[in-house]
Amino acid sequence: MKFLFINGVNLNMTGRRERGVYGTRTLDEINSSIAGHLHGDECVFYQSNIEGELCSRIHAAADEKFDGIILNAGAFTHYSYAIRDAIASVDIPVVEVHMSNVHAREPFRRTSVLSEVCRGVIAGFGAAGYILAAQSFKL
Repeated sequence: MKFLFINGVNLNMTGRRERGVYGTRTLDEINSSIAGHLHGDECVFYQSNIEGELCSRIHAAADEKFDGIILNAGAFTHYSYAIRDAIASVDIPVVEVHMSNVHAREPFRRTSVLSEVCRGVIAGFGAAGYILAAQSFKL
């Protein structure tokens, strides 16, 4: 299978920011681990702190024949109707991922404007959530 892993705002700081919440591994280390677990699949990784770039990457994915998108939009999850509309505009299933259990954190994190247009949501399993999301496409 061919997967696009998209990480949004501030996830480039993973391993350096809020280590008690997000762990000590960098995003590059997490991506390498994902690729290792999914060694028979094609994994493409993308990260941006810019909302419009994330939308453009989702749009471009439609022409690249991805089987699924695994998306951790970071804080954009809670208010980006632009990313929501980008997801709704493509015929690729998307699984929303959060490394932390957003339901056990600040109240604003419990609301996602993206979930409604996603195939599913995985939260609270750390970096393993990305692998779980990819595996969900194989069920």
